[in-house]
Formats: sequence, C-alpha cells, structure tokens
Amino acid sequence: MSTSEHDRLLIIDFGSQVTQLIARRLRELNVYCEIHPFNMVTDAFLRDFAPKAVIFSGGPSSVFAEGAPMPPKSVFDLGVPILGICYGQQVMMHCLGGKVERGHGTAEFGRAYVTPEARRLALLEGWFAADREQVWMSHGDHVSEIAPGFDVYGTSPNAPFAITADIDRNFYAVQFHPEVHHTPNGAKLCENFVRLAGFKGDWTMGAYREEAIQRIRDQVGDGKVICALSGGVDSSVAAVLIHEAIGAQLTCVYVDHGLMRKGESAQVVGMFREHYNLPLIHADESDLFLGKLEGVSDPETKRKIIGGLFIDVFERHAREMGGADFLAQGTLYPDVIESVSFSGGPSVTIKSHHNVGGLPERMNMQLVEPLRELFKDEVRALGRELGLPPSFIGRHPFPGPGLAIRCPGEITREKLDILREADAVYIDQIRKHGLYDDIWQAFVAILPVRTVGVMGDYRTYDYACALRAVTSVDGMTADYFPFSHEFLGETATRIINEVPGINRVTYDITSKPPGTIEWE
Repeated sequence: MSTSEHDRLLIIDFGSQVTQLIARRLRELNVYCEIHPFNMVTDAFLRDFAPKAVIFSGGPSSVFAEGAPMPPKSVFDLGVPILGICYGQQVMMHCLGGKVERGHGTAEFGRAYVTPEARRLALLEGWFAADREQVWMSHGDHVSEIAPGFDVYGTSPNAPFAITADIDRNFYAVQFHPEVHHTPNGAKLCENFVRLAGFKGDWTMGAYREEAIQRIRDQVGDGKVICALSGGVDSSVAAVLIHEAIGAQLTCVYVDHGLMRKGESAQVVGMFREHYNLPLIHADESDLFLGKLEGVSDPETKRKIIGGLFIDVFERHAREMGGADFLAQGTLYPDVIESVSFSGGPSVTIKSHHNVGGLPERMNMQLVEPLRELFKDEVRALGRELGLPPSFIGRHPFPGPGLAIRCPGEITREKLDILREADAVYIDQIRKHGLYDDIWQAFVAILPVRTVGVMGDYRTYDYACALRAVTSVDGMTADYFPFSHEFLGETATRIINEVPGINRVTYDITSKPPGTIEWE
C-alpha cells in the first residue's frame, strides 16, 4: 500500500509556528497526514490529494490584512470534515459568512479555560474533564459573529465562540491550540476529530517499512546508490532500510570530517561492518574539512562549507566506484517542512539544513530520501522494526556539521580535542546517574573566551564551556533539563579536573524558543 492508498488528512498551513505539532498529534493516532502551505493548495491539488479530512492551522496573519492567506473555496465543497484552529477558525468564519473583529481588549495569550455549553458535540466526547478545560490561547483578532449553520459549544472569558461547529456539514472550529502540550487534553480532541472523520488508523511503522522498500525498488531499479552515512540515527536507519530493499546496489560512505565525538567513528564503522555487512567506505577527510574551516567563525558559513565539502567527497567516491545514479540521505519531514515558506516566499532561515535543497547539477544523481515523510520518533520506531540495537536507536540527536556548531567562533584542533574530552565526561556523568533516556539531547559547547582561574595555587587562563541538556517531545520546542545542583557541581569538578584546557563550567538554561537547542 502506498501513502496514496492510506486515508489521508490534509493540514493547510497558514504560518503557525506549531503546525508541525498538529501532524505529530495525528501521527500518534496512526493517521497519515501532510502539511502544505495554503498557496500551494489549489483545486487541482485537492482533487489529486483527495483528503478524508482537512485541518486549517493557526497563523500570524489577520483576515483583514491585504493578501491575507485564504484556503481555496473548493475545500468547503469536498464534503469532508474540516477543523479550523485559531486563525483557522477565523478564516473559516470569514469565508462562510461570519464576522471577525480586531482585538480591542479580547486578545488572549497563554493559559485560558473553556467552559462547555449544554448541547452535546461528538468532537468533545470525553474532552471536558470537569466543568472547564484548560487550553492554550494565542490570538489577537476574534470571531464576533459565527457563520450561518454554526452553533456554540464552548466559551472562554475573551472568546465567546471558543468552540463552534456546523454539525450538518461536519465543520468544526476552535479558537485555542489543541496541538500544543499546554492544552493538556488536546490529544483527546484530535482523537475525536479523526474518529468522526472515519479514519482507520492504519499508518504504522510495519506498514511503512514494506511501502518504503517497494518505493525504493521502484525508484532505483537496477541503479547504484551511494548513501551519506553520518553515523546518526537518521542516516543509519535510511542505510539499513535501503540495503534491505536493494542489497549490494548500495554503497555507504562514512565521512569522518574531524568533527565527530570521542570514539564515534570506530563505533559507527564497527557496527555497520560487523552487524550489517554493508559495503562501506570509511573516508577520513578530517584534514580537508578542518583546513577549509580554518579561520572561519560565522556559523552559517561553517554549515555551508561543510555541506559543500560533503557533496565534493561523495562525488569523488561515486566516481571511484564507477559512478552512482542516486545519493541517499536521511532527510526527515521537519527538514522538508522548514525549507518551505507558508507564504510562498523565502522562509526566515534560522539555520540551514545541509541535506535539504537538492544537489549540484554536475553530480547528475537523483536523491533517495526514504525518511522524508517521518518525524524523529517515527524514525526510531522504524529503526526498531529494522532491528537496529536499542542502544543505537536511543542515541541523542547529533547534527551533520558535528562539533563545528558546538565550537562557536574559530575552530581549531586544540579546541576540538578539548571539547571531545569534556563532552565524553559529561555524557558519562549523565549515564552514570541514569538520566540519559530522560533527556532529548545533551552536549558540551566550548566557548570562544578564556577565563582566569586558580588551580593548585597557580593562575590559569583556559577556556570556559557550557553544558546543554534539554527535554523535548519533537525537537520543535524544548526546555532545559532540571539537573540537581549536586549533579552540576560533581560534573563541573570532573570536567575541570579531567580535561586540561577548561577552568570554568556553566549550564545553559535557555528554552527553545527563544534559543535553539544547538548553539549555532
């Protein structure tokens, strides 16, 4: 069964920062869904996609603004359930004959409470735990008059139409965000929506594995594939999946760019050669990468240099193996979504993804990206389906540019050696205290400053480092991990005592947003 044969839900994106969380909620319910910017959802697209249900996301716009994002009128004639969220509610009311007004004291941002109306609604079955339900609001404009055919099913102090529905047409609209974790019971509302839409919930990793293998075989035929194996979970799962599909037609290239963690290259190469019998080229290109990065301090320049060199290395090895028709990558769905702007213009680039954006024409290869429909935790589930070791599947994410983006400022071999040792001590501490699996990602960043210290009655002038550890569900938002002061004190002492070159340790307690998880 291909993805087109699953029941499919379409999420029309109006620019919300949390649109991906809608998809995450649905995938957890084994519902296949895709996010598409509003301006790419044409009448022809709707006919081809044939959604079983549609969700309108939130967004930063106002329906009054010139060029405000709007759905195609034909979406309301599909005869399928539609759920509008926040701006999605406002645009639904605007299109169907209701009224929306500017804030004027009715804006709500943050925690709010919705109380139910007396009439029953299938969307809310089992949703209200008591006489009110906590939700997360983020709106300036508000609906002042609901469209004909709609009734009110829930209100909040500043949103008299917090929950509305036209039962006859299966149209539903909420002013709050059920997809965020600040709406504690939001998953139940999503579950009710897909149930009343009649989804079978057949989107499983077992099914995906079989479909992906067939798609790879159909795409590749008898061609040769070269796989960019970084050693991370994503590229490793992609490599094993592709090998299961086409066997010896695949050659993996593991590029050691000199920016890996302590002992990582030996671990990755050993696992693939000993356990999976994959054709594997171990390319030690550390001199090439570190030479090109010498004197470079701008983070985007670092990423672009590394991304370009990766392509150069793969191109060279493809020639040496007699040519390759395809390049395989571990691109994930969030990478794909973040590379497309909901407004149709260039997205605000927080940081570039080195594996998104195509290949130079000179390579004359096509991309194979079997994970581009999956989120991170779905990749881990697929890895378990494929039999990768649990210890490997559970590894924290590690970026393609490696330690380059954990070394703000100029990169030197000395700083990288210090960083590797400090990171090894930190991760050892986390494992020793049984915290590794409670943390989404943890690492050390070496700072581009030296600080004065005193060790053994002598003055030191060494580097400072920052410890980073975050909790997250999907990597889109994150909070710092609440280590005890005892743990932090013990870890700082170990790093300073065991790692020459560091005399000061700090702990980064910035959430995402406003920060990112990585430092660069």
